[in-house]
Amino acid sequence: MTTKEVLVVTGCGGMGIAVARRLGAGRSVVLADYNSKMLSQVGEMLHNEGHDITTVESDVSSQESVRNLVSIAASKGEIKVIVHTAGVSPVQATPKQIVDVDVMGTAYVIDEFVEVVGPGAVLICIASMAGTLMPMATDIEHLLATTPTAELANLEILNPATMDSGSAYSIAKRANQVRVQVSAMQWGAKGARIASISPGIISTPMGQQELEGASGDAMRQMIEASATKRIGTPDDIANAVAWLADPATSFVTGIDLLVDGGVVAALRSMGVR
Repeated sequence: MTTKEVLVVTGCGGMGIAVARRLGAGRSVVLADYNSKMLSQVGEMLHNEGHDITTVESDVSSQESVRNLVSIAASKGEIKVIVHTAGVSPVQATPKQIVDVDVMGTAYVIDEFVEVVGPGAVLICIASMAGTLMPMATDIEHLLATTPTAELANLEILNPATMDSGSAYSIAKRANQVRVQVSAMQWGAKGARIASISPGIISTPMGQQELEGASGDAMRQMIEASATKRIGTPDDIANAVAWLADPATSFVTGIDLLVDGGVVAALRSMGVR
């Protein structure tokens, strides 16, 4: 009997659903989320659409919880694609929650899944264009990228008392980008790849919350100034994930792929870093 390939998706929001639909056909899909009610609803919806779904209630801010997710996923077959979309945004969370979920959660996913993957596997972590736009000294980036996970939350740059939720989010997403980059060697030793995607403004429930919040006007101005002049869709991100997950991109690892409709390009053309 042929063992199914396993697709793991953390986070069952708009991007997670789009990724599961885009890559899930013919695979065993392990869908993880902290919100048990949403997880059950999305799992049932995808099951009814014909997907082979296993749901796992998981808190990525807990290394033990991530380790349990990895164990369940590995029991379903050969893990080939992991897409880490779980996260919180400034309008949803305190600085501490952002550090716990967005920084530590990503570090735990990188650390735990590398223990079970084999040749041809790929992990794709969702970062943000906010990280691309975050000015940061090289030595600070190096600390975010290389500090052992057990010590990571103790870095002064990640002290929740020193930042608001907006700056915490930008720092967290830059941390995701650089941590993925330096993890490429460890994943490469297993014959596997790792990359991040930095979405721009995407029309997910989280994105809509941000548009309705204090940063909404600035975000709409960014969209209008961009090359595409439109908000992104979850499918835009799922398509980028599919490209990175394809064996045809086996030479692509340790990168961040900016998928923002040209917002960063527009800002830089106006002299913004």
